[in-house]
Amino acid sequence: MSRIDWFVLCLTLFSIVFYGVWKSRGTTNIQGFLLADKQLPWYNVGLSVIATQVSAITFLSVPGQAYSDGLRFIQFYFGLPLAMVVLCITFIPIFQRLNVYTAYEYLEQRFDNKTRSLTAFLFLLQRGLSTGITIYAPAIILSDILSISINYTILFTGLIVILYTVYGGTKAVSYTQMFQMGMIFFGLFLAAYMVIHLLPANVGFVDALNIAGKMKRLNAIDTKFDLNNKYNIWSGVIGGFFLQLSYFGTDQSQVGRYLTGKSITASRLGLIMNGLVKVPMMFLILLIGTLVFTFYQFYQPPVFFNKVEVNRIENSPYKSEYKSLEADYQTAFVQKQQKVNELVTALHANDEQAIDKVRTELQQSDKNTLDIRKKVTTLMQKNNPAADINDTNYIFLGFVTQQLPVGIIGLIIAIIFLAAMGATASGLNSLASTTVVDFYKRIFNKEGSDKTYLSASRWATVAWGVFCMLTAFYASKLGNLVEAVNVLGSLFYGTILGVFLVAFYMKKINGQAVFYATLIAEVFVIIVWLANVMAFLWLNVVGCLLVMLIAWLLQVFFFKRKMIAE
Repeated sequence: MSRIDWFVLCLTLFSIVFYGVWKSRGTTNIQGFLLADKQLPWYNVGLSVIATQVSAITFLSVPGQAYSDGLRFIQFYFGLPLAMVVLCITFIPIFQRLNVYTAYEYLEQRFDNKTRSLTAFLFLLQRGLSTGITIYAPAIILSDILSISINYTILFTGLIVILYTVYGGTKAVSYTQMFQMGMIFFGLFLAAYMVIHLLPANVGFVDALNIAGKMKRLNAIDTKFDLNNKYNIWSGVIGGFFLQLSYFGTDQSQVGRYLTGKSITASRLGLIMNGLVKVPMMFLILLIGTLVFTFYQFYQPPVFFNKVEVNRIENSPYKSEYKSLEADYQTAFVQKQQKVNELVTALHANDEQAIDKVRTELQQSDKNTLDIRKKVTTLMQKNNPAADINDTNYIFLGFVTQQLPVGIIGLIIAIIFLAAMGATASGLNSLASTTVVDFYKRIFNKEGSDKTYLSASRWATVAWGVFCMLTAFYASKLGNLVEAVNVLGSLFYGTILGVFLVAFYMKKINGQAVFYATLIAEVFVIIVWLANVMAFLWLNVVGCLLVMLIAWLLQVFFFKRKMIAE
């Protein structure tokens, strides 16, 4: 990047972080640190809820997902609006009325200590691992730009977030996220405009969409029911509903955001705002990915987008083989480029016969380039069995750093960092609050002062920050990051949701039954995932329903009899 880009990047980052720290000055008690004194307006709640989800993973992986697989990923969010309605009716009034710090406090009142502890532990496990992945994502950017080891950039990005989260807590996170989202929305529209602007003069927005469609990148809806299909309308609406309901209803990183609302109405409006904004926003990000795909049909992309792996193979005994494949790729791309130009001509002439003919030839040309890429990744693995051969996380980053003008590069990179910081800070804050409220305050120090709990919350933030950075060191093995986060969540969210639904709607079931049902269901979900029986979104449905069914069976056939015998 140029000096101007570095200036824009640093100015944007430090200005917003400084604002959040300044707004959170005077935080002297645990309620202020964990819940911002429950004084935030609805729009602040809504933007904070959205910002917690929109991490650097969103900007790095989602465009790459669309580039490689089209728009199918949008179906993942189809269950979101319905989940928001259920949360507004059921979860928010209960949490606000009980005046809880974390969602898991309610479970002790409804069941018992061990059920609360188990559910809180499952949350800590999955959120700690997920937050580690969100730290890894911006570290990719610095590593790519500076050409240094990603381990150093993980330490740098992790420490920045830890510092301002430790200082200001939830208030610093929320106020910072409000401005982050403003910058993120601006950056999205700017990125979309720039992709279209950089296309050839004779190719407009409609042409770009037509080209993407002919090459199977606008396949947004899949109505075929298939348990093994990761993204179709059924897994999105049903599995996505259970995932989103669990995420927003039981994950402290989200519950902690809307508990900061100054009233039930403010919390509800914040979630409704999220339901209305999130799906169009994700569609726009996916659309940017498809536009980048179209751009690279006219201008040759690298044979592999991860420059670290490219440098490694170029300095290996397989260098000559790689150079030969790179030359083959260039030849294949020139042939594909010719077909793309023929398609544009046919589209402008509205010649359907020519369009169909060229489309078939273009799809074959695209397959040829993909076959060469596969040979390249095979060669990389031959050179280094631990090589990261999934470069979808680097596609949009490569476009930004290599194609956008000076100044805009720095701004877009800053926006990606802001997204990462917001999501990571929310994760660390929720991990700290759950650790202190659900374990430290309840088990180890029941009579501590407010100052003691505030200090414990800050130290818990530091400890979890270190854990998440350690997790980030291994995140490169997980492939596409946005999928990795959602797969990880799906292993736990369904089970946790099942516990809360039993608590809300199955009043005759006690803590013993739901505790053992949770353990059995979680083991079953992990076995199903390891056996690759179904797509990951369905694990949310299976985990939830299993907890409810097993808890009912245990209550009826074992614990009820035990109580009668006593």
